[in-house]
Amino acid sequence: MRKIGILIISTFLLVAGCREKSIIHPTFYYWKTIYQDKKVETDYLNRFKSPALYVRIMDVDIDPNTLEPAPVSPITFQDPIPAKTTIIPVVYLVNNLFNTIDSTKSNVLANHIAKFVDAKVKQAGKNNYSELQIDCDWTKTTRDSYFTFLRQLQDQPLLKSKLISVTLRLHQVKNIVSSGIPPVKKAILMCYNMGNLRKYGEQNSILDLKEMDTYLKKYLENYPLKLDVALPIFEWAVIFRNKAYAGISKRLNKQQILDPRMFKRRGSSILFDLLVNLPQAGLKKGDVVRWEEITADDLLATSKFLSRYLKPDDRNLVFYHLDTDLLKHYTHDDFQKVIANF
Repeated sequence: MRKIGILIISTFLLVAGCREKSIIHPTFYYWKTIYQDKKVETDYLNRFKSPALYVRIMDVDIDPNTLEPAPVSPITFQDPIPAKTTIIPVVYLVNNLFNTIDSTKSNVLANHIAKFVDAKVKQAGKNNYSELQIDCDWTKTTRDSYFTFLRQLQDQPLLKSKLISVTLRLHQVKNIVSSGIPPVKKAILMCYNMGNLRKYGEQNSILDLKEMDTYLKKYLENYPLKLDVALPIFEWAVIFRNKAYAGISKRLNKQQILDPRMFKRRGSSILFDLLVNLPQAGLKKGDVVRWEEITADDLLATSKFLSRYLKPDDRNLVFYHLDTDLLKHYTHDDFQKVIANF
């Protein structure tokens, strides 16, 4: 009996240790207004054997003059997308759109987006694409209007044969009853921008495992849509003036932040006090900068967490975003370890 018991336990441990792994296709978002084919970035796509690149085509917001939806900062392609890489166009929709337009106008919007994206894909040197991703942080109040738009989008002649996918925030996973389930076949889980950006303090608003635990631990495994995953590799400087949020500075880099002539770090925290005026960056002496970044260890911990609650699947793992300077913070081995966790 003792031998049988040992055999049963050993078999259980063997099965538990042989958890089915996902098939992962690593790639990136491209989130700039001008596309250029840079060697370092293309080399990463080639080393990853990335089948596709997620490319932001435009934002859409209400034009303050016409009060109609309009494209904002559409991308310009100075170079074609690499021949071996297909394109997945992404359109970001400001959530408030769906508080202001009715179903007739949303159908017009769907038609305009389909045509605009088709033209931009051709500018990128591609004759076709198989998936269009819509990025919108919808809420309970915009849910019905947004879901109507998604159905209208799928009905557009140019999109009949395309897969429509959407972005999915953590709160939409946990609050599935109030948020609803988008009428699409696939979503991508956005594992960043999960904290309170505007709150003064030492928290990293880009990535917080405690927030992920709260919003995903009990809910992710049962989410009914096929899920891809997006992870952050970006950094930014969050500015506070008199402890009030004052914006994100795009004119500061880590080298400046660590310059003791310009900033004084508060112990080992991510808060830095500005010691001088920086008019070129719109900053004043006494402003506080919270420098938020994502380390390789952060990515590793996040991937380990997700692997426990995501069902094994064939999925894209998309890093946000493809940028030569950001890639310098990681080695190829760093990325491979993250990929292997899934």
